[in-house]
Amino acid sequence: IPEPPLGTMSDTKQATKIAVLGAGSYGTAMAYVATHNGHSVMIYARNKDVVDGINKNHVNPKRFTDVKLPDSITASTDIKEVVKDAACVIHAVPAQHTPDFVEKYKDAFVKGVPLVSTAKGIHVKTHRLMSEAIPAALGERKEEIPLVYLSGPSFAKEMVKGHPMAVVVAAKELKMAQQVQKLLSSIRFRCYASNDVIGVEVGGALKNPLAIGAGMARGLGFGQSTIAGLVTRGCREMRQLAIALGGKPETLAGLSGVGDLMLTCFSSLSRNNRCGMALAKGKTVEEAFDEIGEVVEGVPTSKEVVRLAEIHKLELPLFRAVDLILSGKVKPEKALRLIMGRDLGTEEFH
Repeated sequence: IPEPPLGTMSDTKQATKIAVLGAGSYGTAMAYVATHNGHSVMIYARNKDVVDGINKNHVNPKRFTDVKLPDSITASTDIKEVVKDAACVIHAVPAQHTPDFVEKYKDAFVKGVPLVSTAKGIHVKTHRLMSEAIPAALGERKEEIPLVYLSGPSFAKEMVKGHPMAVVVAAKELKMAQQVQKLLSSIRFRCYASNDVIGVEVGGALKNPLAIGAGMARGLGFGQSTIAGLVTRGCREMRQLAIALGGKPETLAGLSGVGDLMLTCFSSLSRNNRCGMALAKGKTVEEAFDEIGEVVEGVPTSKEVVRLAEIHKLELPLFRAVDLILSGKVKPEKALRLIMGRDLGTEEFH
């Protein structure tokens, strides 16, 4: 049986237009992978220099300057032009800016066209997951715009290199997740569908503070055994909170849970991981931000996780330790002693 060309699926798909909101690293990467099925992609960017760079030189001058983007990717500063005639709209704006962005542009979205959020985190100002914050921002339009949430182990830098990877797309109605799954899946970018929006979101959001913890461990000179323990116990804590919020525990054993957690905790490509390393070497949170140059979602998320732990009466020692460090209340070395010096117990998986 002849194999399908790398970058396309074996079944026949009709090429269409995909809109991407946001020209940062992940928005650019999502635009890149969306072209694998022959789709044309238009990116919304506020910066005219970025738009001109993409349209004239096929390069994003702010991100991945060494990557030549396909001719089928264009850009515009006009969001209405970007979403016009699109089969789906990929929202690639950081979590803390997502509600304001959606509220500002909600009238530009087309009724019945899925809005696919890639934002991972808990909105600090409203204390909401994206699956709560985005509908609230849409207001009276929330019933008109189908919402889908994409998560899973996918570094933007590896996406634009064409590395094969797998993610999950979740929607309250499985058929909507499957619609997006068919649009975006290719031999290089495989999407699995789910209807567990809470579970997928919790995994995508909570892995970030744990990745900061893993970076701290690396920065203190500890090896893979330390990080493996953190990943395993961290996944248990993620599962506990997912259950408390109404998610399915088995989702946390999948791509958006342990999959994304392993990626961010074991790789220095992770912004959250690099933030943790910088903190372990004595830098402040602000200095770490300046060094990384991009949003580190795990910092605001850590405080929200502790808030949720208090509400649901969960211990979550790893998350609490990371938050203590980020709040400046303890040093990484002391946080480690607090975790390792806790009362001994049995290994449980509920």
